[in-house]
Amino acid sequence: MSPALVEVEGLAKRYPAVGARGDRIAALWQLLRGRSPGREIEVLSGIDLRIARGESMAVIGENGAGKSTLLKLITGTLTPSAGVVRRHGRIGALLELGAGFHPEHSGRDNVRMAAAIHGLAGAALAAKLPEIEDFAGIGRYFDEPVKHYSSGMVVRLGFAVIAATRPDLLITDEVLAVGDERFQKKCIRWIDGYLAEGGTLLLVSHSLYHVRKLCRQAIWLHEGRIAAQGEAQAVAQAYEAWLEERDRNEGSAATPAGRPEFHVERLELVGSHGAMLEAGASLVIEAGLRGPPGERPHLLVGLVRADGTPVYGVSSEMDDVALAADPADPAAWRIRLHFPALALLPGRYRVRAHAMDPEALRLFDTVERDFELRGPARELGLVRLPHHWERP
Repeated sequence: MSPALVEVEGLAKRYPAVGARGDRIAALWQLLRGRSPGREIEVLSGIDLRIARGESMAVIGENGAGKSTLLKLITGTLTPSAGVVRRHGRIGALLELGAGFHPEHSGRDNVRMAAAIHGLAGAALAAKLPEIEDFAGIGRYFDEPVKHYSSGMVVRLGFAVIAATRPDLLITDEVLAVGDERFQKKCIRWIDGYLAEGGTLLLVSHSLYHVRKLCRQAIWLHEGRIAAQGEAQAVAQAYEAWLEERDRNEGSAATPAGRPEFHVERLELVGSHGAMLEAGASLVIEAGLRGPPGERPHLLVGLVRADGTPVYGVSSEMDDVALAADPADPAAWRIRLHFPALALLPGRYRVRAHAMDPEALRLFDTVERDFELRGPARELGLVRLPHHWERP
């Protein structure tokens, strides 16, 4: 078993309830007397987890589930109400925008201060400074006060410092949801390399696409407690199923305008006859997407068995493929996905097409089409794998 960088046992966080008039004064008076503040709101309770060196873990859940609070407790910026957090190794955290940066100082001066906190100073920092400036890519603003920065520029500066100092554990809270598409892809490439070289990641994100892409493990927080914990794909699938069930119960299937900002306008299984295919035949999926004019979306396609068991998923962003623009309509985009000689065993399946934003961070829409594969088969499972038998 790999050594742990973070160990959390029985972690809890509670705040005094200050919703009614006079609650703040009453809570402060009780604390000054060394007593419990009385009524409290429990934000986190009974959290146990272990982050091993070289592991990539995601924290998912609704807004208000306690995700950011958990990260702040792990980094030490909050004190737990109960439980213990043990930290080993250097931690680099990207949490709230601008945290740790002085707004009156320039980006360059803030980099020097932030790098020094991470143990990078003197000649070593001087050698790294051009690399940090290039990674941030904010041009002349590098020598401007941070108070003049946009939120995306602040994230660029913070991530550039992290990339240069390469902590043992990187903790990020929705950092991939801020900034332009080009920089987000640069961050993802850096994280991929960081993990490949043995780095450790703790990621909070509402993008289940990036949870699956970057993380091997995940925990799902619900109302301050762990609802599921384990392999990232399984935890994300359980969370998605819960969201779908909640939305069905609430009757919230569409946006007020009727369709999401990015949506699948057309989805066809080309060459199929009444959604029937022969086993081993090719499957061609043709999709038309719509979005704001000039904003090129991405398409995520998943194949699942009729009972919902995931079989395979791939996106245009993963394969670095750009959807084709419609010359007559700047809001329309087209793409085809070919699966030659489909290796699925006979049975009933479903194609799920998801419209994503240009940064491939969020799912905006889902359209499904069912199809059936016919043919003889005695094998078990989902796919037909090439094989042969030998007598020893």
